[in-house]
Amino acid sequence: MIVTRSQVKSLGTRLLPFSDAASDDLPLGQLLRLALFQVSVGMAGVMLLGTLNRVMIVELSVPATLVAIMVALPVLIAPFRAFLGFKSDNYRSAIGWKRIPYLWFGTLWQFGGLAIMPACLLVLGGDVTHEVPFAGEVLAALAFIMTGLGMHMTQTAGLALAADRATDETRPRVVALLYVMFLIGIGLSAIVIGWLLRDFTPLLLIQVVQGTAVVTIVLNTVALWKQEQVKPQSNKDHDASQPSFKDAWADLTKGGTAGRLLAVVFLGTMAFNMQDILLEPYGGEILGLSVSVTTLLTATWAAGALIGFAIAARVLANGGNTYRMASVGLLAGIAAFCIVIFAAPMNSTALFFAGAGMIGFGGGYFAISTLTAAMTLPAEGLAGRGLALGAWGAAQATAAGLSTLIGGATRDSVNMIAMSGAWGEALQTPTTGYSVVYHLEIALLFATLIVLGRLVSQSRSAPTLNQKPTGLGLADFPT
Repeated sequence: MIVTRSQVKSLGTRLLPFSDAASDDLPLGQLLRLALFQVSVGMAGVMLLGTLNRVMIVELSVPATLVAIMVALPVLIAPFRAFLGFKSDNYRSAIGWKRIPYLWFGTLWQFGGLAIMPACLLVLGGDVTHEVPFAGEVLAALAFIMTGLGMHMTQTAGLALAADRATDETRPRVVALLYVMFLIGIGLSAIVIGWLLRDFTPLLLIQVVQGTAVVTIVLNTVALWKQEQVKPQSNKDHDASQPSFKDAWADLTKGGTAGRLLAVVFLGTMAFNMQDILLEPYGGEILGLSVSVTTLLTATWAAGALIGFAIAARVLANGGNTYRMASVGLLAGIAAFCIVIFAAPMNSTALFFAGAGMIGFGGGYFAISTLTAAMTLPAEGLAGRGLALGAWGAAQATAAGLSTLIGGATRDSVNMIAMSGAWGEALQTPTTGYSVVYHLEIALLFATLIVLGRLVSQSRSAPTLNQKPTGLGLADFPT
């Protein structure tokens, strides 16, 4: 039997993971290169929310409350993602680019914030020659805001560019690929940065953080290179009046679907993320797990999320309805939090890890479903994909930040009352605070299902997507 070159090429394309996300307008090489911006955003997220969080509290002896304020500052930028997406939809340059300028300037903001951050943190930690009141606080806040603005601008413009170039058939798998690259960026960055900072010194901090800034600008430059065609515009086109943000937002939400979808994203993200800073303490304080064992929870959560992405890509490729899929993710989250709650009275580590994996699965399935719905939302009118994706990102990021704060505050306040004996001897245990947070998350998931119900009923007669399976791809990638 003679195998031709075309058959070998076809076999390689079918077996290559994510190959079915490519199209004629967005070849696989360009798609994988574009996805690098998600790696840089994930790397910056690890730096802000993980590494620097720990360095400021432990090595630099910065008060935990001040650290929490600094980490929360990028969340304040999140609501502006909708405006950034709208501006990229309607940006007119002499050469016709829309998304690339926002990707580039987002990269510069992200790079600049990381570049000045180590010096700002050293000043915040008291390593100064001349004492200037509040200089450290102001400089560190500036660095965090710059980095957060760059992350939000880069991710919004990058997702919009990917949505523009993908076809209706490949768009769900493009979304899945971009989220997998985001997880890869988080995982690899956490390992590499943690290893580099194992023997902390102020000089090493400067080298690692500024090295991250250099890697950021390299990855994003490679990602955006030749991703948009140059289309010179006439003066008439360039000077044409642009719609206002108010008119575009009204156009986006006039049918009620967009507003309800954003409410679903906000409530669902609140429900899934409230336990972000509590899962590992729950395993250590309540189940008595060691630090090395609890660190595996992140890997378990990530594995569940990857499985959720893979199954979501398969369902979407077969014409799945994004709103019904989101409801499946919410139901999986309800089951997951029930499992985590029962892990304490049963003293079962296996049950606890199963619950953590299911939280990742439900959250991943929900996220990719709602993001795909946002990418396909604005079919016509003044609103573009950038506005829809920016609104999705604003709702998602704001909810994530607020839910983390609410979750930690709820556990502390409930435990303070419970441990005082005010609620009786039965509830005088550290488990009470965690249990209240998990029950609150279940309640929020049910509330999200109620809001989502109208979208599901509206979409029964007309599925959100109508796609055909295209062979082996993300859904078949081993996880």
